[in-house]
Amino acid sequence: MANKSCLMAVLLHFCITGFTQQPKVSSGTLQRFENFASKYITARNVDVWLPERYSNKNKYAVLYMHDGQMLFDSNTTWNHADWQVDETMGRLIRDHAIKNCIVVGIWNTGDMRHADYFPQQPFEKLSVAEQDSVYNTHLGTQSVFHNNKIRSDNYLLFLVKELKPFIDSMFSTLPQQQNTFIAGSSMGGLISLYAICQYPNVFGGAACLSTHWPGIFTLEQNPFPATMLQYLKIKLPSPKNHKIYFDHGTATLDALYPGIQKQVDQLMHAKNYTSKNWQTIVYTGKDHSEKAWAERFHVPLQFLLAQ
Repeated sequence: MANKSCLMAVLLHFCITGFTQQPKVSSGTLQRFENFASKYITARNVDVWLPERYSNKNKYAVLYMHDGQMLFDSNTTWNHADWQVDETMGRLIRDHAIKNCIVVGIWNTGDMRHADYFPQQPFEKLSVAEQDSVYNTHLGTQSVFHNNKIRSDNYLLFLVKELKPFIDSMFSTLPQQQNTFIAGSSMGGLISLYAICQYPNVFGGAACLSTHWPGIFTLEQNPFPATMLQYLKIKLPSPKNHKIYFDHGTATLDALYPGIQKQVDQLMHAKNYTSKNWQTIVYTGKDHSEKAWAERFHVPLQFLLAQ
């Protein structure tokens, strides 16, 4: 079980957005859209990575990724670590291991991150007392939600109704469901799964790394995992035209995940998912960090974006 100091570090890990320097990429090019306005959520930066030799003469799949400030350049992140998305995507595209694809990195806004990423409809199935118990979760003196109300349905409306149409109009994309993907880690993994369940006609695949199944930072007297499992029983999309990838490590915060992931795996079997459209991988000894996700990012990419 991850200790309290580790959990506090993880909470702080995703709640710092002070770095606004443009990332430098070692492969492809990056375009930033600063303070992308929305009628649904708080404005935020959006970084769009284009592969080498990007051309309007070609068409590209699109991968939407959460926590966009942590994806490309360790010199611009608060903890000097990143996913190395540009290196990994560039190498796989050059090797023809995946289809041509652009990456849309959507920044979180610090204090609103947990409210944006926490699956809203499963949460709203809880009793008022259970909802209050989730909202009142603290690490030390700090509220997990920073006193914000869960609004992930609005976050997804932003993605589907505002950001995706903008990306499809600005870049040479393949806009159909089978070429639109979503990915993230921790709470970003949870919101990626929620996105493909809520909008199965928009997203054809989701990569959920170190999926933060507890929603908060404890399993004790936590009503959320059970309601999330009930939601998935009803809302998991069809395996006929969707791919879903899960993974987790076994160290630090990832030590919270194996029991719930096994229950999710049982649901995937019950929904007739097979190795063709679903993977769950356990990385023994790996922790909850950009370093760990960068090391294995090629795995979900090759699974979702196979030629």
